[in-house]
Amino acid sequence: MTPPIPAINPVTGGGMPLSAMTPEATPLPSARIEMPEELREAAQTTAASPTADSFSSMLGQMVSDVNTQQKVSAQAVSALQSGQNVPLHQAVISMEEANVSFQLMVEVRNRLMDAYQEIMRMQI
Repeated sequence: MTPPIPAINPVTGGGMPLSAMTPEATPLPSARIEMPEELREAAQTTAASPTADSFSSMLGQMVSDVNTQQKVSAQAVSALQSGQNVPLHQAVISMEEANVSFQLMVEVRNRLMDAYQEIMRMQI
């Protein structure tokens, strides 16, 4: 029988309290996947650019971030497939991050479309 999964601690956000974590139980730092130079420059220019208060620039930034995450995920998978020294868990985490961010973007789009349709149905 498998042991029960511990509840998430609201203080630490982890599965066990900080006091219960021993040096043996602490997770190892994960390996980082290096971004290609052109993606790193694109991420730095978007992060360094002054943030405008307009809604369209916020949406454009969101789409750009999702695109960057998709590219990094594709790079991690191709590096894993080609036999480079990329941990499997890191590639899977990268793919899931890209998937979740894409799903969020689609849901924001759906909500915007619903709001637009509701506004168009209003009587003036």
